[in-house]
Amino acid sequence: MIDSRLADRAGRRVTLRPVDDENWRAVADVAPRDEQRSWVPALAARYLLLTMRSPVWTSLAVYADDTVVGHLMWGVDDDGSRWIGGMVIDGAEQGRGVGRAAVATLAEWLAAQGRPVRLSYHPDNLAAAALYRSLGFRPTGAMEDDEVVAELTPS
Repeated sequence: MIDSRLADRAGRRVTLRPVDDENWRAVADVAPRDEQRSWVPALAARYLLLTMRSPVWTSLAVYADDTVVGHLMWGVDDDGSRWIGGMVIDGAEQGRGVGRAAVATLAEWLAAQGRPVRLSYHPDNLAAAALYRSLGFRPTGAMEDDEVVAELTPS
């Protein structure tokens, strides 16, 4: 479990846990809001399949207390940098600070490994851009497919 002791706005502790035999169905069923489907898949199941088929990515279940509320994944690039990707927070859970706590928790854990931490987002996804900027990520000027690459800038 990855736990930075952060909580959402309701006071629920947000933790990241391995996807396992007990929680994979709940993680697979996580669905974003309909208007977000331009940027993320309709279900987190797609990300679970990606991590099963790729040695680069590792899936994590996002919990608020003892309830699965999302999916987040991380990977290691050829240059050793750590990447955050595949975040889906259940539509009913959005706006409560779960995504912020999840990204902050994973970014802190990855940064402690002494390598750059990067992520990417679609330039039209203004909510994601604002969230990542508020957590210290800054655009690098690079693009990954059609997404802006941002890197965590230590404070």
